[in-house]
Amino acid sequence: MFDSLFKRLRAEPIPDPLEADDARLALAALLVRLARTDQDYAEVEKTQIDTILSKRYALSDTEAAALRVGAETVEGTVGDTVHLTRLIKSAIPYIDRYALVVDLWRLVLADGSRDNAENQFLRLVTRLVGVNDVDSGMARQEAAK
Repeated sequence: MFDSLFKRLRAEPIPDPLEADDARLALAALLVRLARTDQDYAEVEKTQIDTILSKRYALSDTEAAALRVGAETVEGTVGDTVHLTRLIKSAIPYIDRYALVVDLWRLVLADGSRDNAENQFLRLVTRLVGVNDVDSGMARQEAAK
């Protein structure tokens, strides 16, 4: 599963749309990257990632945790957020990218503090996945509920 995602991340231009497993892994790696942005990858963030993955993909707790662990490996080896977000943008429709931004905001808010590095990274990622500023603001409000 990792090999096919790694090949796609290194490809220029971006190849055909992602397979479902690769899309899951890419999205999970983006969540991990966001959680690690503030240099404090806390348990509450890992739990939130597991919850997001479980709900998004109808996974058991064990399956979601396994996907997160795989994503941690991918995130640690993928250097380029632009490629990662480009793959995600090409793989999922706008409404699902909006839902992704809601999930990203939930992750930022999970530990009870908004770090500047997380805010900046989230603003960048939101633009890269093609979600406009107005929708990102609405996503933040939805996540805060």
